Amino acid sequence: MRGAAWAAAGRSGQLWPRPPAPGPPPPPLLLLLAVLLGGAGAQYSSDLCSWKGSGLTHEAHRKEVQQVYLRCSAGTVEWAYPTGALIVNLRPNTLSPSRPLTLCIKPLRNSSGASIYLEKTGELRLLLRDGDPGPRRAPCFGLEQGGLFVEATPQQDISRRTAGFQYELSGRRAGPDLHGLSAPCRPCSHAELLLAVCTSDFVVRGSIQDVTHEPERQESAIHLHVSRLYRQKSRVFRPAPGGGGWRGRVSTLLECGVRPGHGEFLFAGHMHFGEAWLGCAPRFKDFQRVYRDAEERGLNPCEVGTE
Repeated sequence: MRGAAWAAAGRSGQLWPRPPAPGPPPPPLLLLLAVLLGGAGAQYSSDLCSWKGSGLTHEAHRKEVQQVYLRCSAGTVEWAYPTGALIVNLRPNTLSPSRPLTLCIKPLRNSSGASIYLEKTGELRLLLRDGDPGPRRAPCFGLEQGGLFVEATPQQDISRRTAGFQYELSGRRAGPDLHGLSAPCRPCSHAELLLAVCTSDFVVRGSIQDVTHEPERQESAIHLHVSRLYRQKSRVFRPAPGGGGWRGRVSTLLECGVRPGHGEFLFAGHMHFGEAWLGCAPRFKDFQRVYRDAEERGLNPCEVGTE
């Protein structure tokens, strides 16, 4: 109830007032009324992509709800000595009513001192709890589902604590239950494959050299030898020693059950917090058939060499 009250108060620019005297905590309803009747407006901090702030800039007896405004598709929030709460408002320049966006967050290494919630109209849904190990997958949700509410955990000693996370916005759909992006194991349809070839962060032709599993992260790493590099936004694939193509690795979920296979495939996917994640991976001969059929009917959204 406390977090929901703070969220509602923060939206209206209120402060958490100083308690009148030590004693048992007041009932939640009285806390909510105290916030709604509180004092002056909250502090605002803004930056284009990332934000850094400190709880030491506040008066010790006033636990404020600060507003943070960000306008980029990726960045970080770092909150040293966290006290009170933050409301993180994402207003990306790419926001369009006709193009829903998905937000994913990933806690920074050794982040501590605050919990992160999905907040909408005062209702909170826990995303990352302070003190818990990082989730197997970065939580993702549509921007229309709400915003981020970061609540500091009450501490006697806040020294050496920094709460923080990375965020990314994308046009891909969020999966159910806030567990990452949708349908990571389902084979791509013909339409999805043709679109992936044109819009993915990386598109390569190659073969699987090995597959290693990381059960603690619930992920599998697919080690690739690439014979043709169509596109890559980051240097995922680097020249193989001695020449003759490229090498690199892409990730997928352990539950997908990927195994080494013979023959050539087309691999397409996206970067996610600095790592390459697999999207579509048809056999190359199947991709050739789909692409040529679409080309004959004038339905291919872009041109790709299929030889």
